[in-house]
Amino acid sequence: MDADRSPKLVGTAWGLLVLNTLGSTGAETVVPLPRSLIQMVTMGALAVAFTLALALNPRLRVRPSAYLLLLTLLLVPSLISSADLESGFGALFRCARLALFVATLWLLSRWWDGGTTFVRHHIRLYFLVLCSVAAGALVSPGAAMPDLYGGRLVGALWPLTPPQIGQYAAVIIGLTVLLLLGRRTDRRSAALVIVPSLVLLLLTHTRTATLGLLVGLALAIGSLTLTSAAARRFFSWAVLCAAVAAVVFASALRAWFLRGQTEENFSNLTGRAKVWDALLAAPRTTGEKVFGLGLGDKSFDGLPIDNSWLAVYHEQGLIGVALVATVFVVLGGVALLRPPSPARACAIFLIGYCGLASYTEAGLGDASPYLLHLAVAASLLAAPASPAAPPPAPDIPRRRVPRWARTSEVT
Repeated sequence: MDADRSPKLVGTAWGLLVLNTLGSTGAETVVPLPRSLIQMVTMGALAVAFTLALALNPRLRVRPSAYLLLLTLLLVPSLISSADLESGFGALFRCARLALFVATLWLLSRWWDGGTTFVRHHIRLYFLVLCSVAAGALVSPGAAMPDLYGGRLVGALWPLTPPQIGQYAAVIIGLTVLLLLGRRTDRRSAALVIVPSLVLLLLTHTRTATLGLLVGLALAIGSLTLTSAAARRFFSWAVLCAAVAAVVFASALRAWFLRGQTEENFSNLTGRAKVWDALLAAPRTTGEKVFGLGLGDKSFDGLPIDNSWLAVYHEQGLIGVALVATVFVVLGGVALLRPPSPARACAIFLIGYCGLASYTEAGLGDASPYLLHLAVAASLLAAPASPAAPPPAPDIPRRRVPRWARTSEVT
């Protein structure tokens, strides 16, 4: 098991980043929470996270990271497109938030050493979020599964949407499975996380999270099959169970994925395709194509974009799209060059999950859970810190031996 050499407050700072990315919109909660109060809490969490990270790393020691460098460069088109205030002062506010978010990641990168420390932080913190969702469902089942969302599970204590809950559940399920296969955790602890998270995932009816979990695990476990007998057994049983389930429960699985929608509505991705077509057909100047329109709420004409690539194109232009694509190329390339290991498998899972989810969910161009997932992947792919060289031995002065004592015989 990896030794955790980072201070405990590093996990606290990471938890504050998680809180910042939970968002302020979603279903109605049991106790009504004003959006202004939620935004104050989330933004305050980011400010405290930066302050705490700076206190832990006052000498500003950071690890070289191509991922964080690309995020820093992403600030350039964000600032250029937001400076003309076409999207309002909110665009500059979101730029400041993204800058503070990236700066906090830079400060925490000092403890990125290729171990699973940040994976464990990620699992614990998102499991606490899921515990709040489960508590809300127990307190008020009606509020947790409202008709507005088609009876899908939402956050009744904190405003969380079904896709958010599904995302958190899928990510920690995948990471826990990989830690178990790599013998980095025991079966009891893994079951404590996997079983309730899987139940919550099914209750959200989130197709993107489910497919992301399956595809990400397939890629990650496939990277372990050559070196891990446990991974080979798990992969074989998973394929067999999936084949049996596809035959026996075909109709039930089809109904679960359709969620009561018509074939036409399912084919155009619940209306997303219409928004995408309208966004691409909208007239833009050359500057707007290159730099975008400024950071916004990831919507077009009042409708959610629900596609990371189109959201980045809309807000940060072609430069932003190129930078985000480079993030995946760099992280994926580094992962392929690393030798097989549980850390590498976890990184591949996170990269694969974020890549698949980017098609129907936005978030790769702004402070979001997806950037945190990829930050964990970057920490797993970081080169281990070289051990400090031992201090040189002090010079021991040689004692002068008289000439008469140097002879081996006494006459």
